[in-house]
Amino acid sequence: MVKIGKKEKNGDLYKAILLLKDEEECYNFFQDLCTVSELRSMEQRFEVATLLHKEMIYNDILQRTGASSATISRVNRSLSYGVGGYDKVFERMEEK
Repeated sequence: MVKIGKKEKNGDLYKAILLLKDEEECYNFFQDLCTVSELRSMEQRFEVATLLHKEMIYNDILQRTGASSATISRVNRSLSYGVGGYDKVFERMEEK
């Protein structure tokens, strides 16, 4: 089993997400699962990742998203040294 931090992950959440059929179901599920603040943070990180993927510079991303430079830096590290999750999503989005 894969570990997240010091704890083994529970695959049930990820399996549940894969069962969602459309954007509305996904939105409703995440509304129930997360606080508004958690959702906004994830949305912001994904927007930052998208803009970094499009090679936008830090200052422009900061101005456009309101994300801190620490958040932008963290997302950039995930894009550069992560396990490829963002890359897979961007690749599939570009295919559509």
